[in-house]
Amino acid sequence: MRSPRLAALELRRFGRGRLPRAALVALLLLPLLYGALYLWSFWDPYSRLDRLPVALVNDDTGATAGGKEIHAGDDIVAGLRDSEVFDWHEVSAAEARAGVEEGTYYLSLTMPDDFSRRIASGSGDSPQAGALRVRTNDANNYIVGQISRTVFSEVRTAASTKASRTFLDRIFISFSGIHGETVKAASGADKLKSGIGTAEKGSKDLADGLKDAEGGSGKLVKGLKKLDTGAGDLEDGSQQVAEGTQALADKVDGVADEVGPFLEDNEQTIGDTARAVADTAGAIGDNLGTLVKRAPAAAEEARTAADTLRDVHERRCGTAVPPDAACYDLEKAKDAAADVATLADDVSTLITEHEGDLEKLDGHLATLEKQARALADRAPHLSEDLDDAVTRINKLNEGAGKVAAGAKALHTGLGTARTGAVDLDQGVGDLRTGADDLSGGMFKLVDGSGRLASGLHDGAKQIPDYDERQRDERTEVMADPVRLASESLHRAPNYGTGFAPYFIPLSLWVGAMVAYMLIAPLNRRALAAGASAWRIALAGWLPVLAIGVLQTVALMSVLHWAVGLEMARAAGTVGFLFLVTGCFAALIQWLNAHFGAAGRILVLALLMLQLTSAGGTYPVQTSPAFFNALHPFLPMSHVVEALRRLISGGGLEPVWHACVVLAAYTAGALALTALSARRRQVWTLDRLHPELSL
Repeated sequence: MRSPRLAALELRRFGRGRLPRAALVALLLLPLLYGALYLWSFWDPYSRLDRLPVALVNDDTGATAGGKEIHAGDDIVAGLRDSEVFDWHEVSAAEARAGVEEGTYYLSLTMPDDFSRRIASGSGDSPQAGALRVRTNDANNYIVGQISRTVFSEVRTAASTKASRTFLDRIFISFSGIHGETVKAASGADKLKSGIGTAEKGSKDLADGLKDAEGGSGKLVKGLKKLDTGAGDLEDGSQQVAEGTQALADKVDGVADEVGPFLEDNEQTIGDTARAVADTAGAIGDNLGTLVKRAPAAAEEARTAADTLRDVHERRCGTAVPPDAACYDLEKAKDAAADVATLADDVSTLITEHEGDLEKLDGHLATLEKQARALADRAPHLSEDLDDAVTRINKLNEGAGKVAAGAKALHTGLGTARTGAVDLDQGVGDLRTGADDLSGGMFKLVDGSGRLASGLHDGAKQIPDYDERQRDERTEVMADPVRLASESLHRAPNYGTGFAPYFIPLSLWVGAMVAYMLIAPLNRRALAAGASAWRIALAGWLPVLAIGVLQTVALMSVLHWAVGLEMARAAGTVGFLFLVTGCFAALIQWLNAHFGAAGRILVLALLMLQLTSAGGTYPVQTSPAFFNALHPFLPMSHVVEALRRLISGGGLEPVWHACVVLAAYTAGALALTALSARRRQVWTLDRLHPELSL
């Protein structure tokens, strides 16, 4: 009898009576109940998160930044309500804490009272990060805590981005303000450059004027020095003349009666003395004329220098212009020049006021000279003219005294004028040096102010001046500079679709496992008839394969039409699952055929190893090394990878590889089953009396 006929006879047994029929129906529906119900139970749990009660606490009191009120807590609450992620319940902090502890709420989200204040601090001196407080309780549900971490991470990112936008917007507005102020500063620097240029020209004029003033004061010093020297000589000479004439008058008056003999004896001496007096009076008259002529000019030059310094001081240090660093020295120089001019004026005034006296003195000197020369001429005849000489000598003595007094006063005044002129010359020299330094400094300042103005203009061009649209664009980018441009290749639409490649083969394995609880792995009739080992193996495998095909069709139909599983390659998925069913049936058949009752335990153990090593939930690389080592050698690992490509899409290389592996497992398992069938054709005591029976 052929294997298909033996398989048909095995299946026909389930048509005899109600209980076998019910067992066959249960066998067909078992993978459906196991796989479809399991997938359906958590097909898309994230779409129903709005049913989870979550406590929401908003203790935020708000803040003010830049004159604008901030209520970050209210903004987050409004955003959460619009998102409808959870079933939010706004409660107090105490109610939230108690609710999470008791299980009334799965978790709580709290905005503390300083939340807005911390966010607003980003634009202040002590920035602080705002903190959202999440409280979970894994005793209520561990998965909810994991989901909340993802959801609240997005909430935190959104809140941080909004706060960053506010802060960056203020920065860009500050840029515009800085740009405007820099433009103003550049304009001010232009005006400063122009003003300093004018001041530089004035300082150059000041230096030139002081140079001329220094030349005039030098001439004044030299002239007054000569006048002072001449006045000294005049004072000494006039004093000597006065003393001589006084002595002469005393002698003449005292010994008038005795002068005759004396004159006779001293005519030559008197002549010489008279000529000396005449020469001295002439020299004094000449110097006196020079003094009268130079004194007004020296006073005028001193006044001109003082006026020049005063004008420079007014231009540089007047109330209408900013104060200059040289004003203090200019003021000292101005005052010194004014003192010298006053002194020169005093000398000039002294000479002017005594001009008549000086003219008289000059006349007296001329007269004295004339008389002295006449005396010298008359000296040989003095004895004859004694009376006349006595009179003349008395007059000469009187005039000499006046000349000596005037010469002394003149010498004293010129000495004071000379000292003042020296001070003036030194002060003007110092002022000129300072003016030269000032002019050089002002030249550098003009250059520096030009570079300052140019730098400010360049800086103003480099500082951005954003309008509202530009600020919004840049704020948007800088607040969230790095965005995740995610691209999901062959994306699974929901949670259930992603896990279907894991639970479908699990359901088919369970279906085959239960099938071999009802169907013998080795056909007893074929064993008893002495059929070939391959025919016996196929006769025990084909009924379970047929049942597996029906199980696959039922399972995939319900998953697709009732649950909503969408497959990129539906026909390929079903066809591949037929191969999976045949492989699983062959493996379970061999374990049961070879190990007997212990084989059922091995089937369960092999199922556990495959579930833990297949990488159906987490990537297998995250599992311990033991499961990583088993992963490539177990059939379910290849089934899961192939189903992912068939359901979600992608390259078919893992599918073809899985087909080869499953075909090899199927052929190998059938060969081992045939070998076990051949051994089972020989009866032993162990088969007659098994140690364990299930």
